[in-house]
Amino acid sequence: MRARQSGFTYIGLLFAIVILGITLSSVGVVWSTQIRRDREAELLYVGDAIRSAIGHYRAAGGSYPAALTDLVQDERTPVVRRFLRRVYLDPITNSSDWELIMAPEGGILGVASKSQDKPIKQTGFAPVYAAFGNADCYCGWKFIYSPRNQWRQQPAKPSSPASSP
Repeated sequence: MRARQSGFTYIGLLFAIVILGITLSSVGVVWSTQIRRDREAELLYVGDAIRSAIGHYRAAGGSYPAALTDLVQDERTPVVRRFLRRVYLDPITNSSDWELIMAPEGGILGVASKSQDKPIKQTGFAPVYAAFGNADCYCGWKFIYSPRNQWRQQPAKPSSPASSP
């Protein structure tokens, strides 16, 4: 009688392993999606930092940087200025090989990722990045310095009627 029952334990163990495998595969999908979302958020942060640094570089000397390394160490004046701490890697491709967007008069006007992957985020961008919505690839997220967008003030939050005297 004992020999007949040992088969049921084996089948139960196989069933538990199948359930565990299915659960782990769904956790893997969620995990990889979260990693992509984190990389997108980092791309938005890094791209905005580079765009802002290009604006500060231009405001300080009247020209656009010839290379991204000029944002790290600006030697146009006797005192070296730094607009970025380092040349950031593209978080999507994990390389420093950015697509450089050149200004008509020369120099770098902005950057974009070279990744052809489709972004997860499609809406909810800041007004300066409204064009990022429904982009087909990360290469469509172009972080371009524009003097009218660089110093735009955020609208003041309206005060609630209950808080006014």
